[in-house]
Amino acid sequence: MLSTETIFWRLTFAAALGAAIGIERDLRRRPAGIRTSAFVCLACALFTIVSGEISRLWGDAGPTRIASNIVQGIGFLGAGAILREGGGFAGLTTAATVFVEAAIGMAAGAGFYKVAGYSTALVLFGLTVLAWLAEKFHLKARMMLLRFTTSQAESVASEVQRELADLKVRFQHFRVSVASGSSIVELEADISHKKQEILLLRLSREGVRSEVLPVEGHVE
Repeated sequence: MLSTETIFWRLTFAAALGAAIGIERDLRRRPAGIRTSAFVCLACALFTIVSGEISRLWGDAGPTRIASNIVQGIGFLGAGAILREGGGFAGLTTAATVFVEAAIGMAAGAGFYKVAGYSTALVLFGLTVLAWLAEKFHLKARMMLLRFTTSQAESVASEVQRELADLKVRFQHFRVSVASGSSIVELEADISHKKQEILLLRLSREGVRSEVLPVEGHVE
């Protein structure tokens, strides 16, 4: 049987690792922040500890069954972080983070401190360094608002649709409006930086003003 001090240490260690990941999520204004992350790791550690102790107490030879139940349960929590947006999804990174937090909590609960700590370091590396590299080299497509202001809305609208189809870019909320004597074509598209440049270059000409803005509320 584990001592009370050992159990307290494992639970505290698991919660601290979850909180460390949650701080990064909160700093980036993403869902599943410090409290959620800490609770996920803590809960999984507690389930792991209790499962092991019950197995020793009752002589159950199958303590690993709790692990499979944790994996299934955490899947529902992660699915709640994923949102359908247009032709794609948002929140996949958050869902994956919650999933790995559960594994870290289980490792801490089982007493694999070095494994749990190293896994946390890898997660933070992925969320910070790899995210920075993806941003710096424009590797990831982002949901952007594309706006084209012109006096020839009909021709530009059809041309924009053709170019997006040619570039295989998913888009939504395509609309044409009139303001101050000019026609405005707007749409939201999941588009990479490279394809943005290509699209703007093809549509660049006198009488057409192009704007590209990030869509508010879009999260990973």
